[in-house]
Amino acid sequence: MAAVSLRLGDLVWGKLGRYPPWPGKIVNPPKDLKKPRGKKCFFVKFFGTEDHAWIKVEQLKPYHAHKEEMIKINKGKRFQQAVDAVEEFLRRAKGKDQTSSHNSADDKNRRNSSEERSRPNSGDEKRKLSLSEGKVKKNMGEGKKRVSSGSSERGSKSPLKRAQEQSPRKRGRPPKDEKDLTIPESSTVKGIMAGPMAAFKWQPAVSEPVKDADPHFHHFLLSQTEKPAVCYQAITKKLKICEEETGSTSIQAADSTAVNGSITPTDKKIGFLGLGLMGSGIVSNLLKMGHTVTVWNRTAEKEGARLGRTPAEVVSTCDITFACVSDPKAAKDVLGPSGVLQGIRPGKCYVDMSTVDADTVTELAQVIVSRGGRFLEAPVSGNQQLSNDGMLVILAAGDRGLYEDCSSCFQAMGKTSFFLGEVGNAAKMMLIVNMVQGSFMATIAEGLTLAQVTGQSQQTLLDILNQGQLASIFLDQKCQNILQGNFKPDFYLKYIQKDLRLAIALGDAVNHPTPMAAAANEVYKRAKALDQSDNDMSAVYRAYIH
Repeated sequence: MAAVSLRLGDLVWGKLGRYPPWPGKIVNPPKDLKKPRGKKCFFVKFFGTEDHAWIKVEQLKPYHAHKEEMIKINKGKRFQQAVDAVEEFLRRAKGKDQTSSHNSADDKNRRNSSEERSRPNSGDEKRKLSLSEGKVKKNMGEGKKRVSSGSSERGSKSPLKRAQEQSPRKRGRPPKDEKDLTIPESSTVKGIMAGPMAAFKWQPAVSEPVKDADPHFHHFLLSQTEKPAVCYQAITKKLKICEEETGSTSIQAADSTAVNGSITPTDKKIGFLGLGLMGSGIVSNLLKMGHTVTVWNRTAEKEGARLGRTPAEVVSTCDITFACVSDPKAAKDVLGPSGVLQGIRPGKCYVDMSTVDADTVTELAQVIVSRGGRFLEAPVSGNQQLSNDGMLVILAAGDRGLYEDCSSCFQAMGKTSFFLGEVGNAAKMMLIVNMVQGSFMATIAEGLTLAQVTGQSQQTLLDILNQGQLASIFLDQKCQNILQGNFKPDFYLKYIQKDLRLAIALGDAVNHPTPMAAAANEVYKRAKALDQSDNDMSAVYRAYIH
């Protein structure tokens, strides 16, 4: 969008990140929301939503001049509702202007008529004026005495309350000038809060329950004063983490950082969005170490005993909110309607632990920061078992201060963490790590099937590998999965394929060849076509035997 000349109060089309241009109004930001450094920008409140943000001037267009153009390219229902809200706002504003103009004309006519009646008797006018001035002075003197007396008797009361007490009313009669006792709002605030723009009010911190419950939300605040056993039992019951399923729970992980009693949990309220294979174990360890956690999950099947609300409420009620979702689309969707953006306020912190591409995480960071929030990316390397054991490896980038604030959380969920600098670096590194892991898994499957078709023992091959330089827990576990035909997901096949695809795209962006990853990606795509998406990544083996 081309730069334009704009000012406070203008109606505009504003473009934020990947979202289409949206109608809004340039308004004054809250006092505690600082203007971003760098390019010139305006604070915009968007019609038909709860959203507001700093928008660069080159991403803004005047509303009226581009209305027809925008309506042609955007056909969504929510978009049309936003446009209708603008038009209703304009109709109301026009009605107020006409009323004001009419009242001004009436006042002028009354003044002129009064002047004409008073001209013939200039002597009488002077006498009346003199008497009037005397009365005003006398009343002012009495008023001063009353105010002085009132101040000494009720010094702690507000001017508004004193005014109400000093104006005795006759029973049954409304106050003569009640409207004058209200505290005036600025014209900007009045404009924002009028009519269809009422939805644009600043969201208060959510401290009381919302009536409209969303069944995709688990909300449980476990204070640090509760008994650890009770906290842990509650979360394991809700998230279905039990000894029968995993053979051991995170409590029994003897070498896990999460059982290190020296960890002092932060006193900040922690939020967590996403209770998948990784998120469930992470939240369990956060709670076990005494953190106060509020969680939400997209999938209704993971509900426990409580009905919940929305991601917006989690962000509103918590100081630091973590998110761990499946892919770039999910990472963006969780920001949308009733999502993270609605809850972000100056000082709120958002940590995205999803494995996504650098462009996506950069976009998320820009949107969060534009609303005064703080952002950190922190994807994790590991699997469900390592998540349960608190042995993940955390790769972080972005706000260094927020990284430090998350110290006790990272200690609870992982064995080590790395800070990699600016936003995007962690996403790139995570994709490279998973590219290596995914390619290695495909090679393992290829070797086992080749051994089978050439009459060699697969078990013997595994024994040989376990005695050599390639020996690792990963190698042994994945080969055991294949030999036993057990593909219960520890790391979903569909997600490793997604990571390979994103890693190949990363290579393409810098003209770097990734032929090994490309070949592995094709094998995983074949496995997906055989309905292996929701099995463990080791199910890629089935792509070779069908």
